[in-house]
Amino acid sequence: MSQEVAEFIDALKEPWQRELSVKLREVVQRTIPDVLERIQYKKPHFLKNGKYAAVLSTSKDAVSFTIFHTSELSLPDGFDGPPERKTLKLRQGQSFDAEQLSSLVSQAVAKL
Repeated sequence: MSQEVAEFIDALKEPWQRELSVKLREVVQRTIPDVLERIQYKKPHFLKNGKYAAVLSTSKDAVSFTIFHTSELSLPDGFDGPPERKTLKLRQGQSFDAEQLSSLVSQAVAKL
């Protein structure tokens, strides 16, 4: 676990953004045991074998979670973006299915 990423999440002003970010990070850590975490472009990035697996970002009213290597995946409604990476945008009061997200991340990084 990266202290840099932990500090990024702890510094988020909105409690709901911190809570979602912690849960999203836990999904990645559970799904990719050897994940490398780092801050890049002022956002937490998660890498497997040196390749991007996911990125977490926040805006004024949302927490976004992007999964890379999604061209061959069938993603549920709620994900947007080009074929090679899809983003789930969560707003205050929204939640996500951790098991489903873990499965998607696992499939996306299977060949990395």
